[in-house]
Amino acid sequence: MRCPFCGHDDSQVKDSRPTEDGAAIRRRRQCEGCGARFTTFERIQLRELTVLKTEGRREPFDREKLERSVSVACRKRPIEQSQVDKLVSGIQRQLETLGETEIESARIGQFVMDGLKGLDTVAYIRFASVYKDFAEAKDFEDFAGSVAEAAKK
Repeated sequence: MRCPFCGHDDSQVKDSRPTEDGAAIRRRRQCEGCGARFTTFERIQLRELTVLKTEGRREPFDREKLERSVSVACRKRPIEQSQVDKLVSGIQRQLETLGETEIESARIGQFVMDGLKGLDTVAYIRFASVYKDFAEAKDFEDFAGSVAEAAKK
């Protein structure tokens, strides 16, 4: 594993343990060149996934991109990073078990919406405002109202 600090090619694993959700192995490493310590995560990848964007472009599935978008929606909310990791891992597992190699970005967005809806309503509304491409404040207000109505039931 290449050191992120000095670029040296060799590092030594000092500690390995599963993550809280069991979806990855967390490894603490030490660079043999500069002695710096860093953490890596090892995850199972069942198949190569390609995301089919709405405008027709194709790009490889990027777990970090998915995690960033969920983290942005959850920013300054009482949500632990472990909950975000668990949600992203669950979405990735769902995508990999669909049996398809190409997945529409809208389908991924719907998985995120479903996950955030059960996690935090504010994060859910934040993500929806981007995912559903709200054009004006009224769109935001209408969606928030529908979420509040659904919560009352």
